[in-house]
Amino acid sequence: MIEVFKTNVQTRRDASLILEQIHKIQPGYDANFDLDDCDKILRVECVYGPVDARWIIQLLLESGFTAAILEDVIYTVSNAITETLSSPFRYKQPPEPANPLV
Repeated sequence: MIEVFKTNVQTRRDASLILEQIHKIQPGYDANFDLDDCDKILRVECVYGPVDARWIIQLLLESGFTAAILEDVIYTVSNAITETLSSPFRYKQPPEPANPLV
């Protein structure tokens, strides 16, 4: 199973320290950070069952950081079209220019 967390970890050094703790305490977990992502993603995979999300969140809290489970978002083309059509910033056709010769 894989669990994805949104965190506030900023540096590679802090990420390395947290990963070291995760791998030391939970050797069945494979974890990595994506600090380039705006949500500072922590992905944790457990090879033998579900990831203990509460334990991961508590570990980060004890290390001075925050973590929250990043919920799955299914984003379809239909969602994108609906959002585009309902957006107040969508492109609008400019009005026809007045004909000065009439």
